[in-house]
Amino acid sequence: MAFTDQVTIQLKAGRGGNGVVRWRHEKGKEFMGPAGGDGGNGGNVFVTTVQDIMRLTPYRSIIVLEAEKGSDGQNSSKHGKSGNDLVVEVPVGTLVTNKKTGESWDLTTIGQRVEVLKGGAGGMGNEHFKSSTNTTPLSATDGKEGEEGEFTFELKLIADIGFVGFPNAGKSSLLNTLTKANAKIGSYAFTTLEPNLGVMNGYILADIPGLIEGASSGKGLGHKFLRHISRTRILLHCISLESENPYKDYLSIRDELEKYDALLLEKPELILLTKTDVTDDKSVEKVVKQFSEKGHEVETVTILDDEKVKKLKEKLSTIISSQMQ
Repeated sequence: MAFTDQVTIQLKAGRGGNGVVRWRHEKGKEFMGPAGGDGGNGGNVFVTTVQDIMRLTPYRSIIVLEAEKGSDGQNSSKHGKSGNDLVVEVPVGTLVTNKKTGESWDLTTIGQRVEVLKGGAGGMGNEHFKSSTNTTPLSATDGKEGEEGEFTFELKLIADIGFVGFPNAGKSSLLNTLTKANAKIGSYAFTTLEPNLGVMNGYILADIPGLIEGASSGKGLGHKFLRHISRTRILLHCISLESENPYKDYLSIRDELEKYDALLLEKPELILLTKTDVTDDKSVEKVVKQFSEKGHEVETVTILDDEKVKKLKEKLSTIISSQMQ
């Protein structure tokens, strides 16, 4: 199932049921007056969050979702049944916006529930119109239409650490090693075409698809996944030692982040040099020194070295823990 992080759907609250004209009759008794019941209210529309980043995907093929209509009133002054509410489930981290009114809801906690549209009121039965001057009212009112609107649902992943870097920086392989997330990997650009999540020691890690120069202006995967970086607590810059100029790669990614949203540069970050197994120790030390001289904290890792992976886990857990205090 393909990952979807943005959809637009027409939502409709239920229409209220109609009031009715009815008369009360009892066996052996004379006519006893109006007894038409009111219509039931139409169902409301709610949006609620779940812990499932794929939850928007089924909505890709849906144009309209509508709450249930209220039932019409009945005889003997019985009210019609109110329509069932429509509950739209979305992944936690979704921004919901009513395109007509501009009203929006930023849903950032699991189980959060908001009412976005109100159902129409049920109509009144003829019992409501009885008076001293009108003992046999023939009037009833129809139910009101429910509110409706076109809504956008935009997911921004919430994670403790977001992996960023150019394609083939080893992010998916690292996520698999740290969390057993089973993210797809390969030796070609843009292997990851959707964010992958994993859990490490209770913390959520997100592999954000590879960026390229010009991503902030729409090149490559463009803005499609840059939005997910905005909610991550810490940025992990994954830079492959296969690169001819690792430091330039780091600056290029920082530049794309700044162009998209300068506030991203204020997030805590850790620079991780990946794939240390593809070069010799002397070359690794040279790159580390280059970063250190610029005042950057750098870690190194290869997924082929269990001890290095263990130390990285401890380092990441310590950083997250300190940020949450």
